Amino acid sequence: MSATSLATTADSAACCPTGTPESLGEADARDGARVLKALADPNRLRLLSIVKNGPENGTCVCDLTEPLQLGQPTVSHHLKVLVDAGFLAREKRGTWAYYTLRPEALEDTTALIMGL
Repeated sequence: MSATSLATTADSAACCPTGTPESLGEADARDGARVLKALADPNRLRLLSIVKNGPENGTCVCDLTEPLQLGQPTVSHHLKVLVDAGFLAREKRGTWAYYTLRPEALEDTTALIMGL
């Protein structure tokens, strides 16, 4: 191998690392994308805001359709996405479901974004 080839190979290795220990792994990237996708909808952001600013003991699903001017099935879908992503906790009380914000989920999301 010539000196030029060795220099080119060394330069490529120095400028194009194949990965670092700090890089986001495949599973973490997939989980992070699911979380960020849950936040990427304006209706879901509004739901988070309503629940966050609602009663401490939870916001009833019955109080979430009118502010968004959406049907109950659509609101339920958005709430399920937020629960599955870990942003909201759901508690069934009789025939109604009540939702509370999981503050640690917001902290985890901040850590995810800061760690990129």
